Amino acid sequence: MAKTEHRPTARVLNILELLAANQEGLTLTEIAEAIDAPKSSILPLIHTMAQRKFIFFDVHTYKYSIGIGSFCVGSAYTSNMNALQFIKSEMKYIVKKTNEICQMGIFDRGKVLYVAKVDSDDPIRIISYVGKRLPAYCTALGKALLCQKNIKELKELYPDGLKKYTSNTITDFEVLADQLKEIRQTMIATENGEVNEQSDCISVPLFKENDILAAISVSVPSFRMTEEKTELIKSMLLETKTKIETFFREHDIDSTQLTLSN
Repeated sequence: MAKTEHRPTARVLNILELLAANQEGLTLTEIAEAIDAPKSSILPLIHTMAQRKFIFFDVHTYKYSIGIGSFCVGSAYTSNMNALQFIKSEMKYIVKKTNEICQMGIFDRGKVLYVAKVDSDDPIRIISYVGKRLPAYCTALGKALLCQKNIKELKELYPDGLKKYTSNTITDFEVLADQLKEIRQTMIATENGEVNEQSDCISVPLFKENDILAAISVSVPSFRMTEEKTELIKSMLLETKTKIETFFREHDIDSTQLTLSN
C-alpha cells in the first residue's frame, strides 16, 4: 500500500477489486488472506458494505460477491462515457473482420486490467475477462502498456522477479526489455502462449500525445494463428489504433474516461 493511502479506505477498495475479479465469490477468510488483513479488522467494513448492498452475502455458501450498489455506481459513471462506446464499436469491427476475440486493457500497478471485451462467433476459452487483472509482462496487452518502461523501471515494478506461468513465459528482464524496445519501434506487441499455452495474442498501445492510455488486442487459439491471420490482425489493429488516437485528441480523452464495460 502506498504511504499516502488511508488504510481503511484502501481496504474497502481492495475488497471491491478482489470480489470484482472473483465472480464466484469469496469467504471472509479468503478475502482476509487475499488482501493480507486480519479478519477482525475487515469484518466491520464487510458488514457495512453488505448492508449498503455494495457487496452481497450468500447465506448458503458464506461467500461474498459484488452487489447491486457497486453496479449502480458503475452504471452512473459509464452513462456518459462516449469514449468507451467509440472504442467498442471499433473493437466490434475488428471482430467482424478477424472472427477472433478483441479485448481492451489499462495499466494498473504492474498488471493489465481488462476493461472491455467483444466476443467472436467462434470464441475460445481464455483466462481473462472484464475486471480481471493479469501480470503485464506476460500478456500482449500488458507489454503494449509497458513499452515505454526501461529495465530499471521494470525491476521496480516487479521486485520479486518475473513469475513463470507457462514454459513460454519470459522471466529474464533483459529479454523483456528487448521486446519492449521492439514494440516502441513497431507499435505491435505479441504474446505466444506465455500465460495460456493454447492461445496467442497481438496488441497495440493507444497513445494520447506521449502517454499510453490503454491497449487493445486480438486473441487467437494457437492452431488458428496462421501467417495470413497474423498479418490481417496487425493491419486491423494499426488501422484502429490511428482512429482511436485521433478520437482521443479531438475529444481530449484521458484515462479516467476509460472504465469497465462488458
